[in-house]
Amino acid sequence: MRGPGAILVAGRGGDSTLRRARRPGWQWQHSCARVWIAEGGGGGGRGGGGGGGRSGGGGGGYESAAGGDMANIAVQRIKREFKEVLKSEETSKNQIKVDLVDENFTELRGEIAGPPDTPYEGGRYQLEIKIPETYPFNPPKVRFITKIWHPNISSVTGAICLDILKDQWAAAMTLRTVLLSLQALLAAAEPDDPQDAVVANQYKQNPEMFKQTARLWAHVYAGAPVSSPEYTKKIENLCAMGFDRNAVIVALSSKSWDVETATELLLSN
Repeated sequence: MRGPGAILVAGRGGDSTLRRARRPGWQWQHSCARVWIAEGGGGGGRGGGGGGGRSGGGGGGYESAAGGDMANIAVQRIKREFKEVLKSEETSKNQIKVDLVDENFTELRGEIAGPPDTPYEGGRYQLEIKIPETYPFNPPKVRFITKIWHPNISSVTGAICLDILKDQWAAAMTLRTVLLSLQALLAAAEPDDPQDAVVANQYKQNPEMFKQTARLWAHVYAGAPVSSPEYTKKIENLCAMGFDRNAVIVALSSKSWDVETATELLLSN
């Protein structure tokens, strides 16, 4: 059974592994010989040997590719994965989506649907996806464009704390894996390893307020149909005083919807 924050990610050959959101301070680091990975493949698995693995021999990997045209490898790989997403069952069900931003396949625009039975249900969340020249040996750079209230996603920048986008990336993973993992993250937050400490604190201290706040953000920014009339009224009252609407939403959300302390925060800024 999955624990809180565990993300089910499909590996090569249909196998699955459980992954967790990691601490924001963790960074993806590599030496050229250690990046090639064959998730569940080649008889070596994660530990190596046979046909690859995270630290394994055989099969060449990053070292052999490093001497070639890395940018071309990235483009060819992402073209194939782009088509995979377009043909996927999830795309046909309008759960995930991907579009090109430029013709070089180095920047994409992703979109995921808010999972059912979560505060994000009914919302559509856009993602900025940048493909490095070293892809698939290094992960894509992904952030939320659509504002969202979630412990593992920055409410300010859209930065994401998810291990497969950092130290647990594997070259066998794909664009579809990333989109589905992010969708799963919305349903399985990990507040003890947060990207946004304010949101995580609310998540742990007042779960019902967190749900109502996340639902309001989903309504305002992601087009979800359901929102809190009480919170909406507080927003409108402060907006009527001349404050910026986005600033009002952030202030009230971060100050537990207390109008007085939210007003003080707005005035101090």
